[in-house]
Amino acid sequence: MRCSAWLGISCLVALLAGSSASAGTLDDVRARGRLICGVSDGLPGFSDHDAGGAWHGFDVDFCRAVAAAALGDTGKVDFVPLTALERFDALKAGKIDLLSRNSTWTMSRDLGLGIDFAGVSYYDGQGFLAPASFGFTSALQLQGARICVVTGTTTEANATTYFAAKHIQVSFMRFDARPDARAAYAAQRCDVFTADRSALAAERSLLPSPDDHIVLPEVISKEPLGPATRKGDGDWTGLVRWTLFGLINAEEREISSLSLAADSPDSKAKHDAAVALGAPAVAPLHLADDWLAVVVGEVGNYGEIFERNLGESSPLAIKRGMNALWTNGGILYAPPMQ
Repeated sequence: MRCSAWLGISCLVALLAGSSASAGTLDDVRARGRLICGVSDGLPGFSDHDAGGAWHGFDVDFCRAVAAAALGDTGKVDFVPLTALERFDALKAGKIDLLSRNSTWTMSRDLGLGIDFAGVSYYDGQGFLAPASFGFTSALQLQGARICVVTGTTTEANATTYFAAKHIQVSFMRFDARPDARAAYAAQRCDVFTADRSALAAERSLLPSPDDHIVLPEVISKEPLGPATRKGDGDWTGLVRWTLFGLINAEEREISSLSLAADSPDSKAKHDAAVALGAPAVAPLHLADDWLAVVVGEVGNYGEIFERNLGESSPLAIKRGMNALWTNGGILYAPPMQ
């Protein structure tokens, strides 16, 4: 950006602000020696903590991967639980360095909130959770239904548009926090709970009798979920973006935490492959030569993170589906790193 004479002081102020932002977060994280990561206020499989206060989940592991890239240590992360209403304001205000909280990338958010989405970490879609005893087999049977929804999300607008197009009358019960919406659904104050289908799987797992509830087959929206950073923070957004893409490309290249383990016969070859894969980011972002090998070695590649937290052997039992690699029938795809 250049400031011509006629643009005056306002352009100069904007230029200086942009320069400050681009130099900011990565330097701040390194000076602090900690990454401050905004996560969900409790969503099993994505970000939740146990009785001892230890955090677990898909979004949590991504925070740890970014910490490993920036600081060389997955443990140098402080987690800040945020509601849907709080999340973007917390990011813009600098209360967190990174938002890794099942957030949908939309044009209005991308252009209007002063944030950047670094990429898509999970392809999702909105659905409906209902008691099996109601006998519903389709969302088209929800005439007159009371629907629990969390405010500050895209879900109510999506559902309103969907039901209007189908000429189905429904009403909404709005809640600021997901646990409150789940409690209202469990108490049958509403008939149906709507959210991203991954979130519904998580909420269903927390109900007293999960098998008594079903997720209806309709998927009524596109919900590309991904990590977000502050706009104008180029180096930091680049590090977050290429950490995500590195995890995906590592799975594609069959570089995993197991293959990098010291007792693996392929350890040296896979380590060298990970170093070569991550090499283009080393100089621009001042990363360690082996940054990607450290990330994958400590956290796993994308597939390992998915299976550990969300996959069919986890309590949520979610199939890879769209989130399988493009080479395996899904749409998960990362740009090349060379």
